[in-house]
Amino acid sequence: MIESMVSVTHVSKQYSMITSPAKQLRSLFHPTKKRPTFMALRDVSFDVKRGETVGLIGLNGSGKSTLSNILAGIIQPSHGKVQTGGEVSLLAIGAGLKPTLSGMENIRLKCLMLGYSNAQIAEMIPAITEFADLHDFIDQPIKRYSSGMKARLGFAIAVQINPDILIIDEALSVGDTTFYKKCTDKIEQFQEEGKTIFFVSHALSQVRTMCDRIIWLHYGEVRLDGPAEEVGLEYSKFVHRFNKLSKEEKAEYQQNLKKRQSNTDQLDETDIHKKENKGFRKSSVIYLSILWSFTIFSGILMESTAFFTKLQEIIASIFHFGG
Repeated sequence: MIESMVSVTHVSKQYSMITSPAKQLRSLFHPTKKRPTFMALRDVSFDVKRGETVGLIGLNGSGKSTLSNILAGIIQPSHGKVQTGGEVSLLAIGAGLKPTLSGMENIRLKCLMLGYSNAQIAEMIPAITEFADLHDFIDQPIKRYSSGMKARLGFAIAVQINPDILIIDEALSVGDTTFYKKCTDKIEQFQEEGKTIFFVSHALSQVRTMCDRIIWLHYGEVRLDGPAEEVGLEYSKFVHRFNKLSKEEKAEYQQNLKKRQSNTDQLDETDIHKKENKGFRKSSVIYLSILWSFTIFSGILMESTAFFTKLQEIIASIFHFGG
């Protein structure tokens, strides 16, 4: 039996659409009141076996990048569970790179954050810089890099840390054909080594060529999951029909689906752990109340040295009395 490397169980990701901090705070004190939300993913479930290469496709706003970030552990799902059987590396344009640091400093920082020692990093740097092929730009700040250069550096770091699960999110959509060939050769090497790969792209031909299986996300939900050729063909038919719609028809279609993602009434009707939600809101209110009280108290202490000194004396006398 082939081991399951990634298991995603009833995963949903909900974002609050309240932008003002003051409104966020007020909403926590009214847990029964409906709050505007956006459901980026809804009840997504699938298992991926060791050695599989899985494509994630879908129109813009379908949740591909959200799912990638959840798989990589960068963000947590609102509901559901994700289990992975090894080290995960996410490759997206500029992901995890600090704009003010140089390419070399970013290499060191990212590797340190992944738990590598300075000695190990020193051994890895030649291979990373050679693969990225950035020459003198390796010592320039990332903010001066083009999107293609960022992708090259990100890919070089991601593949050299030798992850068990590699997630490639649109990172091969930029750059020249020479670097693209270098990347696809490395992906093929990983496939031969039995690594698990997620490939996110709008380029359906690339996905069908590289992947064994495709998961089609459609506005936060899994619309189809199966062999690459079959799902790729169905998605191609859908895109063909969609592109035949007028501009107004496309806008209406997308607006209706996005409205469903933002419909909190519809969300309440699904099995999304209402009790957990109530408990979370209640604990949030308690936490924020304590935090708010502490902030006020700290402000008073900072404003009044005499008060702070007096408080110390009172505490000392209490302990002295108790002793």
